[in-house]
Amino acid sequence: MVTIAVTSEPADEPRVAVSPDTVKKFSALGARVRIEQGAGLRSRFSDDAYRAQGAEIVSRADALSGADILLAVRRPSAEDIRALKPGAIVAGMIDPFGDRAGLEALAGSGGTVFSMELMPRTTRAQSMDVLSSQANLAGYKAVVDGASMFGQALPLMMTPAGTVPAAKAFIMGVGVAGLQAIATARRLGAQVTATDVRPATKEQVQSLGAKFIAVEDDEFKQAQTAAGYAKPMSAEYQAKQAELIANHIKNQDLVITTALIPGRPAPKLITRAMIESMKPGSVIVDLAAERGGNTELTEAGKTVETPNGVKIFGPLNLAGTIAVNASSLYARNLLAFIETMIDKKEKTLAVNWDDELIKGTLVAKDGQLVHPNFATKTA
Repeated sequence: MVTIAVTSEPADEPRVAVSPDTVKKFSALGARVRIEQGAGLRSRFSDDAYRAQGAEIVSRADALSGADILLAVRRPSAEDIRALKPGAIVAGMIDPFGDRAGLEALAGSGGTVFSMELMPRTTRAQSMDVLSSQANLAGYKAVVDGASMFGQALPLMMTPAGTVPAAKAFIMGVGVAGLQAIATARRLGAQVTATDVRPATKEQVQSLGAKFIAVEDDEFKQAQTAAGYAKPMSAEYQAKQAELIANHIKNQDLVITTALIPGRPAPKLITRAMIESMKPGSVIVDLAAERGGNTELTEAGKTVETPNGVKIFGPLNLAGTIAVNASSLYARNLLAFIETMIDKKEKTLAVNWDDELIKGTLVAKDGQLVHPNFATKTA
C-alpha cells in the first residue's frame, strides 16, 4: 500500500495539498493518506471532513514517518523529507528558481523531488498545471481587490440622480491570469482594454468583450514563436509601444499587470512617469510583485500610495487569499499527477521515468539535482 503524507504549511501559506475530495480518490486507488492534525483548517477543510473520506489524522511526525509520498504546497524542509521513506516522492511548488542553496539542501535530503511549476504545457498535462489553476484565481482576485481599493463603482449606472460612468480597467499581459482579470472586470461592468506582445492574444481579448491595445506593425505580427511564446522585440518597437501605453494608462482607473516569466526578474511595464500621469484614486495591482514587480514603484507585499494619489498593490500569494478554491484546484492538480505513478491494479508505486511529465518536473533524485535547468554542470 502506498502511504501519502500531508502536513501543515508555513504560517504565511493558507493552502493545503489535499482536499476531502482528493483524499477519497486516493483512497479508491488503494493509498493510505496521513494528514497532520489541523492541516486543512485555513482552507476550511476540517479533520472530520478528511476522516470521512478515509484519511488518518495524526501528528506531523507520524504523518511523515516512513511515507512513500509527501504532497506539499510550498517547498518542504530537508528535515521533513528525511523523515520519509528513503527516496520517497515529494511533489509541490518547489520554487526551483529561488534559493539555490536551499534547493541543493533539498536534493541532499535524498528525496525524489518534483516541482509542479515545471509541468510541461501540453494537452495531457492541463489537469496538472498548477501555474494555470492558481493564476486563474489570482487574476480574478486581483480585480476584486483592486475594485475594492478603487473606492468607486465600476459599472455604468443611469439613475434619476444622474449617471455614474463606467470605470476603465486595463489588463497588461494576457496569459491565464490576464484573461480571467479581463472576464472578471467585464462582469463587474468596467470598460476593459488589454495589451500583450503576442499577436494571437488579440482575438482572445476581443472574444471576452475587451479592446486590444498594441502597436500592430509588421514586427508585431511576427512577434510569436511557433510554440506560442513572445519573441524579443526591437528597441524601436518597444519605444513605440511604451508611448502608446503611456498615453493610454493616464486615463485608466484600474490597472492589472500580470507579466511574469519563471526564473527571471519581472519586466518593467509601467514607469514612474506613467504612474505620475495617472489620476488620483487610480489603482494598480501588480501580480509580478514577487519577482520585483511590473512597475518601478512596486513593493512586494505592500500597498504604496504615491504623492499623486495612485495606489500600487503588490500582493504575494494572491491565490492563497481564496484558499478554499485554490486548495481544491491545487489538490486536483496533484491527484492527476500522482495518479500517473500508481499501478491501479497492484496498488503500488510504478513511476515511468521515461514519461515526459516525469522528466519535465523531476528536480532531484538520489541526492543530486537532476533537472537540466538546475543540475551542476561538469567539465
